[in-house]
Amino acid sequence: MSHDDDFALFQQMMGDVKPIENDTAEHKKQHQVSEAQLAKREAAIWLTEDDPEYLSIDHAEMVKPDDLIEFKRDGVQDGVYKKLRLGKYPIQARLDLHKRTLEQARDEVVKFLKQCMKMDIRTVVIVHGKGERSNPPALMKSFVAQWLVQIKEVQCVHSAQRFHGGTGAVYVLLRKSAEKKIETRERHQKRLG
Repeated sequence: MSHDDDFALFQQMMGDVKPIENDTAEHKKQHQVSEAQLAKREAAIWLTEDDPEYLSIDHAEMVKPDDLIEFKRDGVQDGVYKKLRLGKYPIQARLDLHKRTLEQARDEVVKFLKQCMKMDIRTVVIVHGKGERSNPPALMKSFVAQWLVQIKEVQCVHSAQRFHGGTGAVYVLLRKSAEKKIETRERHQKRLG
């Protein structure tokens, strides 16, 4: 079969095909933010706000004692989140919430995170316990998970590795202070220059 025969066969097979009139494709938006996500963003608060009451102790979406807690704010690099999830960052501070009421725990979480931010501490562990014997189960864990998502300084959260408390604790990565951002930028510029 020659080249001419191939071309003739191709034209015969494509004879009734009509060209597309509009040759531009419409692109759907890659990622649409749901109303629930927007509401969460709006509800998020800064630790600099003085009223700890903004973190509710009345209602939280309940999780199970062995459930993983996972949260990553927009803009956090996947590599940073993975490193946190795997427990690869050095733990700079730890808070244990065992034997606390919800109100005490809420106040301690806020106080602890404020103190960490002042001291430029970024990677912490909060031990909330699994709550297997609480009624309802995982009560403290559920509220801690909800509170951390609501605090804007919290960049990402993940249940800890077994050697740091497993699903009875969470790693928390806090926002960099303005001074640390400048320091990092200068370090990277020296390396590039």
